[in-house]
Amino acid sequence: MSALHIKKGSTSHSAYNLRPNFSDVQERHTITVLVENEPGVLARVIGLFSGRGYNIDSLTVAEVDHTGHLSRITIVTTGTPQVIEQIKAQLGRIVPVHEVTDLTVEGPFVERELAIVKVVSEGDKRVEAMRLAEIFRAKVVDTTLNSFIFELTGAPDKIDAFAELMRPLGLTKIARTGVAALLRGS
Repeated sequence: MSALHIKKGSTSHSAYNLRPNFSDVQERHTITVLVENEPGVLARVIGLFSGRGYNIDSLTVAEVDHTGHLSRITIVTTGTPQVIEQIKAQLGRIVPVHEVTDLTVEGPFVERELAIVKVVSEGDKRVEAMRLAEIFRAKVVDTTLNSFIFELTGAPDKIDAFAELMRPLGLTKIARTGVAALLRGS
């Protein structure tokens, strides 16, 4: 019997196969969709995602052109490059869609989110919550003797960081608007 033997059914791993398969890498993309502002459009867009098992991490929609009756839908989703391409192609085929833009691919873009955060605390924790709010430039929009409601705008990771720091200080509720985003420059 030789010194090297492989059990039946086991797999050999080569140093040449250590690179990840890039088609399996999950990427976060921010996609905007300009649509006719008419009943059922949002349901059709959401139906496209749910019907194919795609997840929506964030979704915002608002009318952006009152005279042209156009709305902008901003969707943050995660998937492999192939899934993202499939999503964009399928969004483009929905009839009331005027434009699909993958901001993640198009270039630098600005994304912001609004959150309101309720913190219930007393004593030192209350003082610490106020100190952190000042650092994050969160505004106090409501206060009682034992609670604050802070308003905070910024990138989603800034809001995530603020929420994590507020949890041990008494964070009880958080409401987030979802991402609004636009390409930078002309």
